[in-house]
Amino acid sequence: MQVLIVDDDPAFRRLTSLALEQHKIAHKAVGTADEALEALSGPESGGFDVLLLDVELPGTKGWELLSSLRESGNEIPVIFVTVREALEDRVQGLNLGADDYIVKPFDFEELIARLHSVTRRRLRTQRIHVHDLTIDFEMRRVERNGRSIDLSPREFEVLWCLAQASGRAVSQRELLHKLWGIDFDPESKVVEVHVFRLRKKLESRGTPLIETVRGEGYRLIV
Repeated sequence: MQVLIVDDDPAFRRLTSLALEQHKIAHKAVGTADEALEALSGPESGGFDVLLLDVELPGTKGWELLSSLRESGNEIPVIFVTVREALEDRVQGLNLGADDYIVKPFDFEELIARLHSVTRRRLRTQRIHVHDLTIDFEMRRVERNGRSIDLSPREFEVLWCLAQASGRAVSQRELLHKLWGIDFDPESKVVEVHVFRLRKKLESRGTPLIETVRGEGYRLIV
């Protein structure tokens, strides 16, 4: 999981970062909606799995940022994190397309649990189509040209990670961190081995779908 924190309170950003680090959750923290949009449209945009969003931001408010994201088709899971506890505020946030709403102050263990719950809930509903390839997350099923492809659990996770990146190259470091929970080891061949096996299985049903981007990693051709 990789989290984007959007909150104008430096102390909250620092404490949240510490909590996420303790749980080995990758994250980036920014203080304004403009910085959030820059992060979500930059080279690391495909890496974010959930957005922790404050309502009372300077300039563009959290409500407006979420509306803008949903109108543009960005369906990244969003959890509002705010001091606004009135029922009408919660309802407004959820009606705008937020996935959850948590009121400050709170226990960070609760926040971690909600992060996992939201990302699991969103992933269970997803099915991705790339050319003649269909990836069903809930059923853990992959088909190409209507024919099933038998993947190991880890091969499926590598493919799902590449598919979610929407054509962005995913580095070995990112794959190791997301799927194996370990830091980058330049001597490790574990990613290369799994990508090789995955490529071979996908290409047994059609043209190549995974390419190596020199110096950047691997990308699914979309």
